[in-house]
Amino acid sequence: MIDRCGRKIDYLRISVTDRCNLRRIYCMPEEGIRLTGYEMILRDYEILRICRVMAELGITRIKITGGEPLVRLGVPELVRQIKEIPDIEKVTLTTNGILLKKQMRVLADAGLDSLNISLDTRDRECFREITRRDLLDETLAGIEEAMKYSQVQLKLNCVPLGMQKQNLCEIVEFAQKYPVHVRFIEMMPIGYGSSFEGMSQEEIVVLLEQEYGKLIPYEGKPLGNGPCRYYSVDGFAGKIGFISAISHKFCNQCNRIRLTSQGYLKTCLQYTAGRDLRAVLRNGGTDDELKDVIRAALAEKPDGHHFTEKTKKDDTESLCMSQIGG
Repeated sequence: MIDRCGRKIDYLRISVTDRCNLRRIYCMPEEGIRLTGYEMILRDYEILRICRVMAELGITRIKITGGEPLVRLGVPELVRQIKEIPDIEKVTLTTNGILLKKQMRVLADAGLDSLNISLDTRDRECFREITRRDLLDETLAGIEEAMKYSQVQLKLNCVPLGMQKQNLCEIVEFAQKYPVHVRFIEMMPIGYGSSFEGMSQEEIVVLLEQEYGKLIPYEGKPLGNGPCRYYSVDGFAGKIGFISAISHKFCNQCNRIRLTSQGYLKTCLQYTAGRDLRAVLRNGGTDDELKDVIRAALAEKPDGHHFTEKTKKDDTESLCMSQIGG
């Protein structure tokens, strides 16, 4: 698919739930969010139909997100069925790792291509402060389990908050010792994330180079679906990556669209612009009608975000990330 700006759209991120077993301070309030009723959430067969239609339009890569996707029953089977759709080349998943120890084997058997695990710190007290839960051991056990399956590419996602006890170098040790890519994701000013400044890519590079030496831009084959910029470090088994959507804007290369757990197709993270695909499905729409609605959404995809502008537009998204889909 080609959008109104001439960008090739081949990547779909699907949120399968707004529920989560953590309460990250930059993601949602301590008491959680008002959860969507079961009847409003897309069923597996609806997700599969959208995936099939999207594949016919040119989507080749799909990521399963949440909330925490693994709190939804049957995600490994959903992965297996998406993998069977013609022209879908890769299916990946983002998780906090807490439920991964019990589900990793079936996810690997289902054909999962790549796995992103969120880990903001290895310090127990800091983990509890960021997530409001004492579940670091479960997350680390999930990472350990994932590393047993070499056929599933593993990446660790860290959101640097500028907290000294977050100790980013402890997370980087995974890339130093194992074929695991560690990625630093710049704080997005969406929902509760707008209350945090975080750290810049440049600050992190200085910190890491003082500890490990020069970060060398990686020029090899793509390591993922999106715009992450990877670096090699001498002696490291894995790579270091940066996704800096604000300070190093990459909207001109945007290749993605998002589907919320309620079936709303979002074409840009910042704005409410999009289309309600659930309504098309449940009102008896044909595949051709579904394709027309998807094309109409792409025809309105913004040229880029404007997070750095002080004045908010009327169509600026007000939902938090767990409601949109990470």
